[in-house]
Amino acid sequence: MGFALWSDGETAWAAGAHEYRPMGLAAIAATDLFTARDFRPAERLPKRAGPRFQGLFASLNDVNAHLLKIRSSQAKQKKLSPNLRRQQAIT
Repeated sequence: MGFALWSDGETAWAAGAHEYRPMGLAAIAATDLFTARDFRPAERLPKRAGPRFQGLFASLNDVNAHLLKIRSSQAKQKKLSPNLRRQQAIT
């Protein structure tokens, strides 16, 4: 198994292969998680600018763990942003 992941902030795409057979592409909201049923062989990655390559992963669990890690770090940044603004206003 192997998966490649792309994201543009709102949508995540994953291309996968299972035992060297292409599974196709899956697209989900960036707030969701991938399942094996999401993959469609006929789907293609959009050619528009925006999707950023996130990496190669060994399993769907690894892909989903990466998505959760990204969300966690984004949530932490949002929590810190107001505090940083207050500190900048004081100095």
